[in-house]
Amino acid sequence: MDIDVAAKALKELGHPTRLTLFRCLVKAGHAGLPVGQLQETLQIPNSTLSHHLSSLMSAGLVKQQREGRVLHCIPQFDCLDGLVAFLQEECCHDEKC
Repeated sequence: MDIDVAAKALKELGHPTRLTLFRCLVKAGHAGLPVGQLQETLQIPNSTLSHHLSSLMSAGLVKQQREGRVLHCIPQFDCLDGLVAFLQEECCHDEKC
């Protein structure tokens, strides 16, 4: 993962509401959650939720998929996995055995 991509993802996850939102989606699994259920769970106004979802989508952490009248938010586990791998790739590299 490119350092700029990692920095963007970490920046967006650095906000308490976005981190809570992303954790809800990760907990839900690969199917994600409908926007309405997220709004009900987090108890935040729709405009605020939309703003935070937009930030997470711009970082590649969330995608949205419409099924009829329902808009699902889906966590992008490949991005999350890449971010974790990026953070760990040089773990203990300079440590002497």
